[in-house]
Amino acid sequence: MPRKGMRSICFSPRTPSFSISPQSTSQSSASTPRRRFSDSMIEQTIDAAASIIRKWDAESSAYAKVTSLFYESKREALQFIRSVNELQKTMHLLVSDQESSSEKLIQAQILMQIAMKRLQKEFYQILSMNRAHLDPESVSTRSSLRSSARSSTSDLDDDGSPEDEIRNAGDSITETEEVSSMAMSDLKLIADCMIASGYAKECIHIYKIIRKSIIDEGIYKLGIEKMSSSQINKMDWDVLDLKIKNWLEAEKISMRTLFIGERILCDQVFATSDSIKESCFTDISKEAATLLFGFPELVAKTKKSPPEKIFRLLDMYSSISEGWQEIETIFSFESTSPVRVQALNSLVRLSESVRSLLIDFESNIQKDSSKTMIPGGGLHPLTISSMNYLTLLADYSNILADIISDWPPPVKSSLPSSFLYTPESDDSSAPAISIRIAWLILVLLCKLDGKAKHYKDISLSHLFLANNLQHVISRVRTSNLQYILGEEWILKHEAKVKQFAANYEQLAWGEVFASLPENQTAPITPGNAKDCFRKFNARFEEAYWKQSSCVIPDSKLRDDIKVSIGTKLVASYRDFYNTHKSMVGDERTARLFVRFSPEDIGNYLSDLFFVTASSGSSSTTSSVSSHHRRKMRSPLM
Repeated sequence: MPRKGMRSICFSPRTPSFSISPQSTSQSSASTPRRRFSDSMIEQTIDAAASIIRKWDAESSAYAKVTSLFYESKREALQFIRSVNELQKTMHLLVSDQESSSEKLIQAQILMQIAMKRLQKEFYQILSMNRAHLDPESVSTRSSLRSSARSSTSDLDDDGSPEDEIRNAGDSITETEEVSSMAMSDLKLIADCMIASGYAKECIHIYKIIRKSIIDEGIYKLGIEKMSSSQINKMDWDVLDLKIKNWLEAEKISMRTLFIGERILCDQVFATSDSIKESCFTDISKEAATLLFGFPELVAKTKKSPPEKIFRLLDMYSSISEGWQEIETIFSFESTSPVRVQALNSLVRLSESVRSLLIDFESNIQKDSSKTMIPGGGLHPLTISSMNYLTLLADYSNILADIISDWPPPVKSSLPSSFLYTPESDDSSAPAISIRIAWLILVLLCKLDGKAKHYKDISLSHLFLANNLQHVISRVRTSNLQYILGEEWILKHEAKVKQFAANYEQLAWGEVFASLPENQTAPITPGNAKDCFRKFNARFEEAYWKQSSCVIPDSKLRDDIKVSIGTKLVASYRDFYNTHKSMVGDERTARLFVRFSPEDIGNYLSDLFFVTASSGSSSTTSSVSSHHRRKMRSPLM
């Protein structure tokens, strides 16, 4: 039967409050030796704890107020932690023992509060005094040594000195690294003790305040600051470009040191509680990380669209996508999902903006309304700028392939049917990036075809197309475009260059070829010989003067065309010259009809199509040929 008036104590380790409730007990018998032994052990534990805890009570000891326990004596610090842990066990034993003395429990609770206050101070001091040794960069580069330092302090009941074990673990590392390792181990000891004693909230509060200030300061020093879309839009591009470059560097540093270092530190200090380590890391890092990964989205939304913007967007996309595994690993907690979502949103926005800029690039080519004819059929500025743009894009082929992998292929009906280059059939097996780049070049070539029609001299229009297509091919062969478009594309367009060159040769030099008889060694009368020489002189001089203003910037194409013309013309003229020169009269008379020797023809041709250093793509031939042009100024007879 329950006896009225019997009481038991309900204990909460967090506070010294107690509640009294009726409880049925049985009449206890006389104390046994075992009971007396238990009471004696409890008293010894409390007395031992009281001795060291009160020694380090800052409110009752001036020495304890100005001295750090963990820096003064690591051995005594470990003894302090051990005593607190034993005290905690004793308190639980007292609560579970219905016949225990409430006075002992109250005494133990008071000691526990003093101890926790001391450990809070030690925890704060270690975090504050070791900011340099616990900076994220240092922590991230020392993860390999933590396992040894952690294992040396994991079991305080093992034989041997923990100080010696920690010191031995640090023999192979630098003094600075050893300090860092010791500090992390001390923090873990204190955190484990405070959490086990019911003081997790106080421990976490201190940790979050100090560590968040370090992360926020690190992000600030890296140049990452909170900005709005309106602020971004008001910036000059040069200023925004510098901020993007700074962000690219900041993203690398923050992911490789700042956030990974903080994650490692949280995981070690609060290794005994997954929920606490998550809470700490999230509250410390989420704001800074979200700010970091929010910047690319703001840039992607800006209305500024200079040609180089796309490359900065691709740089940022590459930085995030290549580090995506690290982002998922570091911010793997459910509570840090907003960071992953922000990084993903930035990737989406960047890809959308890149696609939009590619559409603008295509549109700008099609809208180019310049009707200025390039002198000498040289390179058009549109060709040069477009291929510069595309070759730079090709350096981002992997990233670009990812962005446009699911982009619908271009609509070929958007090109006028009158263009020389007709869209070719789709290759369903071709990558999306190959189709898109080939399409953009096709748009360029079609626009160039339209510009070629402005030349009154048809031969010059063919030379213009040959020059510009050769430039396109040359840029493709010397860049990553060759891997995107493939050898088949290159060979197909090289064949078109040869066709343009052949057309130019026939239209520009055909009358010179026709001025000589088909059979140069066939017998003819002296009068016919004179007429042939006179006609050849006139045709050659006229063609030379016309073509002396033409340019072929590409050395290989220039040599190919000159060799082709020279092979046909010089050989035919030499045969005719050697066979019929003697028929026009003596040497004095021959000079009136025979203006050029075969060697002269070869020399004149060799001087054609060069680009002077000062004139660029729209140049006339070099001054080397001026001597030959002066020789032609005397009238033909």
